[in-house]
Amino acid sequence: MAEGGAIRPCGELVYSDMKTPEDLKYSSDHEWIKSEEANKVRIGITDYAQDALGDVVFVDLPEVGSTVTMGQSISEVESTKSVSDIYAPVAGVVCEVNADLSDEPERLNSDPYGEGWICVIEVSDQTSLETLMDAEAYIKLTEG
Repeated sequence: MAEGGAIRPCGELVYSDMKTPEDLKYSSDHEWIKSEEANKVRIGITDYAQDALGDVVFVDLPEVGSTVTMGQSISEVESTKSVSDIYAPVAGVVCEVNADLSDEPERLNSDPYGEGWICVIEVSDQTSLETLMDAEAYIKLTEG
């Protein structure tokens, strides 16, 4: 476990008040990935990322049916501080988006690992999953 981190009973590693659920995988671009059925993964931004962005005021969602390449920008998030790209942590096809973010973009801030998810991607290249970090590695990345 990362120095200064602690495990909470709900299965989250916490460092400096940032939540990092242990059951997720993470990209170096601060996206989280949750495996679902049939080669699908749910994607969102981490607690660390939403905190760095500040208050989110707009989310440009990807198109359902669009093919994405790992590392490609798939979305933009506008906050009171800046506009930031969201990158595909895996290669595949967008099969679902969180349309609720159009009316309530602040869900990225209030519930980044729940109601603040961005999209679901059907993974076409399973090797892209191998490059993702576990919670402990992600915490080490954000500490530095």
